[in-house]
Parts: sequence; structure tokens; C-alpha cells
Amino acid sequence: MDGDATSSPPPKTGPQMDPKIWAGFHQNFSQVQFLLDHNRLLINEINQNHESKIPESLTRNVLLIRELNNNITKVVDLYASLSVSFVTLFDNNTSKEETNRASSKPVENMGTMKPPPSSQTTKNARPSMD
Repeated sequence: MDGDATSSPPPKTGPQMDPKIWAGFHQNFSQVQFLLDHNRLLINEINQNHESKIPESLTRNVLLIRELNNNITKVVDLYASLSVSFVTLFDNNTSKEETNRASSKPVENMGTMKPPPSSQTTKNARPSMD
């Protein structure tokens, strides 16, 4: 079929983004995903150590919980950085669009008034009562 959506790329409707910006977003999201996956493994090990009640395992949990806490702090920082980057990017693109829209509008001459045509003034003129 000619109009098959899978055969052609979707139309580009928004402002074009710098590939470096997308690469930065991808890198941050990849770091977040790595930390979340690692945290899942840490939590599983902490749970196993807790269930085993072996003193060495419980002692190891202290270190694992510290690592988990540090990873959570890193994830929060990465999300905060992503949020600031996204808002900055969005604000920059919005202000560029507004600037482009404003510069493409025709300039209206609002400072001068034209007198009415002379035929209008004679039609509407009232005789003076003097």
C-alpha cells in the first residue's frame, strides 16, 4: 500500500533538536536504568542476607544498604539534572518559536490616523446653528 505508515518516517512537526542534546538525555537515562537495575540486585541480596540470619551476611547488609542509599541519591540527582535540562531545552525552543513568530508577522501602522474621505465629511456634516 502506498499510504502505509510503516514505510515512511513520521512527519517532523516540531523544532529540530541537536543530536548532542538527545545523546545527553540518552546517556543520563542509561545511567539511571543501570543504577535501578543494580539496586534491584542489591535489594535481592539484602533480602537473602536478612532471611539467612547469618551474622556475616547481616554485617554485609550494612554495606549493601549504604551502597543502595548512595545509588538512590545518584538517581535523584540524575533525574533532577534531566528535569532541569528538559525545562531549559523546552524554554529555549519556546522562546525561539515566539521570536520567529513575532519576526514573521507583518508590521502594522498603528501610529497614524487617516482622515475620512472628503465625501464622508460633507454627507455627515450638520448645518451649524450659529
